[in-house]
Amino acid sequence: MSEDRGSIGTSLLIFLAGAAVGATIVALTTPKTGPELRGDLKGLGNKVKDRISRLRSDEEEKVEA
Repeated sequence: MSEDRGSIGTSLLIFLAGAAVGATIVALTTPKTGPELRGDLKGLGNKVKDRISRLRSDEEEKVEA
């Protein structure tokens, strides 16, 4: 059972990493000024951190249950 949880967590992490790479590519190829681009990348980084934090909390709750 714990192997299933591990593979789900790994799959989810791979998916999130791919989504982050894709979003970064889109952000870098969209014509914007430097400050706009930096703001977008900072916002993207914050979203990724928040999502990872929520997923980690969810996984910890599942493990405790």
